Amino acid sequence: MTQRKAFWFLALPGALFLVLFLVLPLMSIVVFSFWRTESYTLIADWNLDNYAVLLGESTYWVFLLRSLGMAICVSLVCLLYGWPVAYFIACHGGKYRLVMLLLTSAPFFTGIILRITAIQQILGPIGVLNMVLNTFGYEPIEALMYSNIASAIGLVYLWMPFMVLSVYLSLQNFDFGLLEAAKVNGASPLRAFFEVTWPLNWMGTAVGIILVFIPTLAASVTPRFLGGVNGAMFGNILANQFGATGTWALGAAMGVVLFGVSLIVIALLWRSINLNRTGYTGQQGEA
Repeated sequence: MTQRKAFWFLALPGALFLVLFLVLPLMSIVVFSFWRTESYTLIADWNLDNYAVLLGESTYWVFLLRSLGMAICVSLVCLLYGWPVAYFIACHGGKYRLVMLLLTSAPFFTGIILRITAIQQILGPIGVLNMVLNTFGYEPIEALMYSNIASAIGLVYLWMPFMVLSVYLSLQNFDFGLLEAAKVNGASPLRAFFEVTWPLNWMGTAVGIILVFIPTLAASVTPRFLGGVNGAMFGNILANQFGATGTWALGAAMGVVLFGVSLIVIALLWRSINLNRTGYTGQQGEA
């Protein structure tokens, strides 16, 4: 088998999967966004009314900005917490690295509803945290539940493993001897981190940010159960278009907006990546 045939033999199944289950569904959503809905039925009446509604009504902007703010905050918290965890596992995990990495993925051992219920049992009015406060004579903190804070905690809990895994895989290919060389040349540990470790592992960090930011931006289940009435986000309103209201065309337009925002974030992060500085040359090593 020639190299070209081998390439297509390996690439074709994945390409077909992406086309059938990603490209075509996205194209259909884009098409539907220019139609209209009447009595729970999509009608091929091409217009820009759905986008006019999204741009003209401030309510949708409020929910979109709230989702953006939540995605930024959750990504930042995951970044600040995930980096030290991944660094510790990569440097000091030894033969237990795989076990420690699997433990960080513990939230995925159960379904999302059970994970959210666990958060409710911790933050709720009669949850573990408030029970401890009552034991020591303090008043319960009711603001923790059914608020944006509760949603943020739940989303960090859900997506943290993605950040840890992404950074850890990046550190696996990192030469820690470079840090010793930096220290020999007079760099402090903090300077060595920001001038050597951080830039050389920025690609893995950027991937982790994307894996946290995008699902948080479109989140609907977690804000619904933890955020309460005042914690609804853009994903909740989008899901409502395909459910209770049945305005599928408007929901499709909202999906296109979310997809567009995600592409902008990916493009910005991609522009921040310097492939030469990360050690990538585009050439395969010699056999």
